[in-house]
Amino acid sequence: MSLPLEGLSAIVTGAGRGLGRAEALELARLGAAVVVNDYGQPGRDGSGAASAAPAEEVAEEIRATGGRAVAHLGDIADFETARTLIDLAVAEFGKLDVLVNNAGILRDRMVFSMSEEEWDSVIRVHLKGHFNTTHFAAVHWRTRAKAGETGVYGRIVNTSSEAFLAGSAGQPNYAAAKGGIVGLTTSTALALARYGVTANAICPRARTRMTEDVFAGFAEPTAEGDLDPLSPEHVAPLVGYLASPAAAGVNGQLLVVHGGMVAIVDRPRVAAKFDTAKEAFTYEELDGLLSPHYASRPAGETFAASEVLGLKKG
Repeated sequence: MSLPLEGLSAIVTGAGRGLGRAEALELARLGAAVVVNDYGQPGRDGSGAASAAPAEEVAEEIRATGGRAVAHLGDIADFETARTLIDLAVAEFGKLDVLVNNAGILRDRMVFSMSEEEWDSVIRVHLKGHFNTTHFAAVHWRTRAKAGETGVYGRIVNTSSEAFLAGSAGQPNYAAAKGGIVGLTTSTALALARYGVTANAICPRARTRMTEDVFAGFAEPTAEGDLDPLSPEHVAPLVGYLASPAAAGVNGQLLVVHGGMVAIVDRPRVAAKFDTAKEAFTYEELDGLLSPHYASRPAGETFAASEVLGLKKG
């Protein structure tokens, strides 16, 4: 019996640790050959001896279990580095089939305290990083399709966040970047569907080195030996599914995943519509229409969907 991803090749960015590592291991377990990307460079262990970069350690972990994997060290927010990442997958495995964009950083601060560098760095790594890899992967798939290849296979899994859905007050840079990723995902889904490519986004909740402060003391395991409700292992299987042939009919979607639960987020819908009684609206007419409408709405309600933060298994 063949594995779901057997014969496919995949890239996972930011896969040296945490969520990306779990995703890379899961894709390999399902049969994919994996390019493990991470920004982390080789370092030194406690004795001062040279140690492998995290991406190389994950790639070796995959190879040790009989899988195929190669490490790529570099910042995917750099355009040319992203090109080398896609080129490496093609050179090593003959083609690229799956792109999982996971790499990211946090620079949390309230909007009135945030520096320009804190804003720019988060937008650069998350949003530009997603675009860079998506661009070169899309070029690869489109070129193959235009050359007459039939059955081109492509899957993109992007990483958004509940911070975008719920409007995290202390993460204006992160929430904005994650919202932008959803826009990038839906645009990409429509643009690449004709070539046999799907693009979806997930909003994972996972306890990793990047989020340890965010989730400190939150949803801890109830008993020793229990799987952490916020373990990345709760997220990785969904990524494996979205990367698989079984998910061919899933495109342009947003899913929340954590702790044994997957929730499908519906698209925005028009809540109300007002037409001018004249040729064009005036201030007075808008005041007469919109002010009563918002006065009847729950106090403090915004476009943010804070109820997603209460989702849990059961």
